Amino acid sequence: MWFKVVFGFLNVDKAKHKTSRQIVTAVQKLCKPFKVGHAGTLDPLATGVLVICIGPATRLTKHAQALPKTYLASFRLGLESDSEDIFGEITDLVDPPMVSQTDIEAVLPEFIGNIEQMPPKFSALKVNGKRAYQLARKGAEFELKPRQILIEDIQFRSLSYPDFQVEIQCGSGTYVRSLGRDIGRRLGSGAVMTALQRSSIGGFDVSAALHSDEISLETIQNHLVRPQDFITGLDYVAVSDEQLERFANGHVWVPPSPIESQEVGAVDGSGRLLAVLNRRSPEKYTPKTNFSHYWLGRS
Repeated sequence: MWFKVVFGFLNVDKAKHKTSRQIVTAVQKLCKPFKVGHAGTLDPLATGVLVICIGPATRLTKHAQALPKTYLASFRLGLESDSEDIFGEITDLVDPPMVSQTDIEAVLPEFIGNIEQMPPKFSALKVNGKRAYQLARKGAEFELKPRQILIEDIQFRSLSYPDFQVEIQCGSGTYVRSLGRDIGRRLGSGAVMTALQRSSIGGFDVSAALHSDEISLETIQNHLVRPQDFITGLDYVAVSDEQLERFANGHVWVPPSPIESQEVGAVDGSGRLLAVLNRRSPEKYTPKTNFSHYWLGRS
C-alpha cells in the first residue's frame, strides 16, 4: 500500500450522466481497505463539485454537508415534469406567458432566506422505509412533507426564452429543481431543470476539481485535502503530541486558557486531526469524534 492512512477529502468534478455512487465506487477500488463516501449526492444530470470523503473523513460528513453550496442552474419555462427536470414525463403548458428578464429578477428575492420547500417525488427521501423515487417510478400515491431550507442568494445570469439561468447560494437539503419549479409557478409558467452545475462547496471550487474521468492512485494522492483545510466550520486548537495516546485512552483535554467554542478540532504538531472535541464543562473537553486510533494503527 502506497500510504499508511488516507484521511481527507477529494474535490471531484462529476461528469454528466455519471452517478455519485459510481464515483465513490471508482475511488473505493483504489483506496481499499479504507472507507469512502460522499458529502452530498448529485443527480446524474448534474455536474460539478462532488466531495469525496476517504478513510476517517467519512465520519466528518455532517460537517462537510453543513458548508455553503453554489449552483449554476438552467431551466426551461412553459413546461412541467414529474421529475422536475427535462428527463421526466414532460407536460407542455397551454399558452404560457412570455417571461422577461425583468419578470424573473422581480420574483427572485421572494425565494431568498429561510423558506419552505416541497421536495420532489423523484428524490432519495424515505417514505415508510422506501425511497421516494422508487415509489414514484411504480406510480404509487404518497405525500412528502415540506422542509425548511436556506437560500442565501439567487442571482439572475441569463435569459434566451424559454431558457433562463440563475446562480444559487444555499444550505444543505435544497432541491434546486424544486426551486426552479417554484420560480416558474410564481411567474405563471412551469419550469423544468435542463442543466445543473455545483460550482462550489465551501472552499472547494469546480475550477480546481479533479475530473471524475481522471481518478487514479496518483491523482488521489496529489489532490487529497486535509480535513482541517476543508472543514472550516470548526475552530481548531493545537494540542501536544502526547495527547494522541491520551485521546486513545479516553482522557479529557483541558485547554491551557479558556476558549468559547462548544466544539473544536484538536490538531497535533504534525498537523494531524486527532479528534473533534465537545465541551463537557467550562474546563474540560472530551472526544466526540475520535481519530487517535487511526493514527496509532489500531483500527
